[in-house]
Parts: sequence; structure tokens; C-alpha cells
Amino acid sequence: MSGLVQGVGYRFFVQRVARNLNLTGYVMNLRGGKVRAFAEGPRDSLSIFVDELRKGPPLSSVEEIHTTWGEYKGMYSDFSIRFEQ
Repeated sequence: MSGLVQGVGYRFFVQRVARNLNLTGYVMNLRGGKVRAFAEGPRDSLSIFVDELRKGPPLSSVEEIHTTWGEYKGMYSDFSIRFEQ
């Protein structure tokens, strides 16, 4: 995600939405002001997730989301906030 997505509670918003939809994966800030999210779960829940991420929390301004769909692999047990290394 790009736009005003850092310093506005965006990662916590993403985590809350994912957990409400019973998705697993992670969200993290990237250098350059972008945010990366990786989520696994049912396709209909993932579609809702992407729609919610486009809206973002009140102080955010999401300009662009790149979405890649893949096969469910069950790699995660919850949805967490990660920190770039």
C-alpha cells in the first residue's frame, strides 16, 4: 500500500480487520513510506480485506494497493504486526 499509510495507525487497522475476518498473515511498514500486508484465508474474506484496506483508518490516505492472489498454504497461525529488518 502506498499513500499516507505510516504514522496513522494503519498497521493496527490492518491487523484488526484481518483478525475480524479470521485471516492469518502479517503487516509491516517498509522503507519509503509503504506498507506490506500478506494474508491467508477464504477468497471472499480476502476480497473484503482488500476493500477495507483501500478505505484505511480515518487519518490515512491510501493511494495504491497492489494485490497478488495465490494458493492457500497455511503458513501462519495468527495475524501479526512485523517490523522490517
